[in-house]
Amino acid sequence: MARPPNYDQERKERDRQKAAKKAEKLAAKVAARERSKPEGETETESETETTK
Repeated sequence: MARPPNYDQERKERDRQKAAKKAEKLAAKVAARERSKPEGETETESETETTK
């Protein structure tokens, strides 16, 4: 005989997986922003030097 489905537990597991994926994407986005930030600062500095 099959067990009755536990919808609440299944929903919580899906939500937990979704939140983990979202947090992983956000961390990757922040890391990419940090990697590109120093490059952006050097470009800004070179633009101000040429303007002077």
